[in-house]
Amino acid sequence: MARKTTKTTAKKKAARTTDIVAKALGKAPYPRDLKGYGPNPPDPQWPNGAKIAVSFVLNYEEGGERSILHGDKVSETFLHEVPGGVPRERMRDEQVESVYDYGSRAGFWRLMRLFAERDLKFTSWAVGMAVARYPEAAQAMHEAGHEVASHGWRWYDYAKVPIATERAHMKLAIEAIRQTTGQRPLGWYTGRLSSNTRKLVVEEGGFVYDSDAYDDDLPYWTLVGKKPQLVLPYTFDNNDMKFGQLHGFATGTDFFDYLKDAFDVLYREGQQGSPKMMTVALHCRLAGRPGRAAALARFMDYIQRHDKVWIARRIDIAEHWKRVHPYRG
Repeated sequence: MARKTTKTTAKKKAARTTDIVAKALGKAPYPRDLKGYGPNPPDPQWPNGAKIAVSFVLNYEEGGERSILHGDKVSETFLHEVPGGVPRERMRDEQVESVYDYGSRAGFWRLMRLFAERDLKFTSWAVGMAVARYPEAAQAMHEAGHEVASHGWRWYDYAKVPIATERAHMKLAIEAIRQTTGQRPLGWYTGRLSSNTRKLVVEEGGFVYDSDAYDDDLPYWTLVGKKPQLVLPYTFDNNDMKFGQLHGFATGTDFFDYLKDAFDVLYREGQQGSPKMMTVALHCRLAGRPGRAAALARFMDYIQRHDKVWIARRIDIAEHWKRVHPYRG
């Protein structure tokens, strides 16, 4: 009898604990998905039995960053050669502007040559204002068969931008690429997004996918209201942005070693029956510098020496996912 009483008491305590935890979590729906695919991700069935899909992304931002020349109150401080600086208020920062200018004047063309020499294609996150200021760059990417996707109208933080302004900027970003290449962008990535960004992407209705996420190694579907949206997660780790951050990549060898390790792990998982997607993020003013471009070239050559590697534009990955893993509700 005593043993039964003890079990009953334990159950009551467990129930009270559960109630306390549930109360602490609250009743409101939790907007984050911490589970994802869990321990059994789907087989992406990449074309030709590929063990990994590799997506190179070239950020084209030069001419769209913060500057009083662009109507901003402060100068840019993010992702250039001298990290840790403070913005200049109501003043130009010609030093930072010059670093950015290198990206479009020299770095961009060096990277274009690297990809052309190896007949590889990339997706470009192209900032609308940057495209409008130097349309020849976007035209060159489009004519070479690269995907010119949208990186917003401006390259800055949209967290506090009013929804009406963000909606108007989205239209400008689309139109800048359409006027320059003759084709609207099918992919979207803001980067420093707002809580309204994905809703506006779905509302606009013309995007096949967006990449404002960093939460998986595979594409996935999500619901925005009642509409399905395909997400191709992006990367902050396989990203040359760490050259523009304190305690980031110091040398091209750092960059190459990190990319190689990431590729090796994902390629091995693919060989074991669980293929994934790897994104490599580049910036014209960062990876376009000679010492870093050399490391990128070594990585390109390294992965091309492997069998069953699909190097693809993001739109190609998205279209493949729609065919093989369509939204099922």
